[in-house]
Amino acid sequence: MPKNWIIKTIEIIIFIIFLFFLLVPLLSTIIWSIALRWYWPNTFPQEIGLDYWLQALGMIKSLTLGAVNVIPAFLLSLGIAIIVVLLTMSIAIPAGYALAKLRIPKFLKGLILILFLLPRAFPQQPVFINLMLVFNKIGLTGTVGGVILVHLVVSIVYAVWITTSTFSSIPPELEEAARSVGASRIRSFLKITLPLSAPGLIASAVFVFLTSMDEFTGTFFIGIPFVTTLPMTLYSASGSNIQFASVIAILLLVPSILFMIIIQKFLKAEYLGGMGG
Repeated sequence: MPKNWIIKTIEIIIFIIFLFFLLVPLLSTIIWSIALRWYWPNTFPQEIGLDYWLQALGMIKSLTLGAVNVIPAFLLSLGIAIIVVLLTMSIAIPAGYALAKLRIPKFLKGLILILFLLPRAFPQQPVFINLMLVFNKIGLTGTVGGVILVHLVVSIVYAVWITTSTFSSIPPELEEAARSVGASRIRSFLKITLPLSAPGLIASAVFVFLTSMDEFTGTFFIGIPFVTTLPMTLYSASGSNIQFASVIAILLLVPSILFMIIIQKFLKAEYLGGMGG
């Protein structure tokens, strides 16, 4: 009995420490986003208000706040992320299916997966600098198209690996049974494999979306100075206006929370159990 009590106490302490490191930075960001004046050594802000939120959302215009309307940057980031998801998944789904279902030698399959991983295996700054030099020669630097392509490079490795694992978890006997009664490979894929793999594919698409929304380094080297996404705005504001930076950080966090809820809805226990078989 005393031993169980000690174990429970340790578990509670670890859980409290986890919540502390998780919630305190978020709480601090929320407080800074509404703090109009907050000076050391005061524990709490001397004045609070929604001025920075209203300025960032374009509802008021005040030069004294040093903040700008972030809605255009947010909409641009959102549009780029949606396009990146569509392009990435249109490549990752057939690639993942081929790697999972076609009779490819294991060493060749492993080599292909490693090739997809290569852009993320090296320090990102040299990779993006070289991409910038290449894109500059073909007129893609400083364009939305160039930023979309670099986000595609960043995201595709995750999408291919996740879709390959998803399709691999589906028993091949299901497609074989459909084909034995006259269904073509495409029809059996659309009617059997695709619906069963939907939770994993949705998770992959959400991961790609969040990766694109948060991507800064690639956007900086390829998009500067004409493409200003929300992470770029956050970076430019973080050194001079902590209230404005906190507002942007929360705006970036909102899509992540929404899509985590979507993942939780689709990736239910019964789906995870089937995918792990």
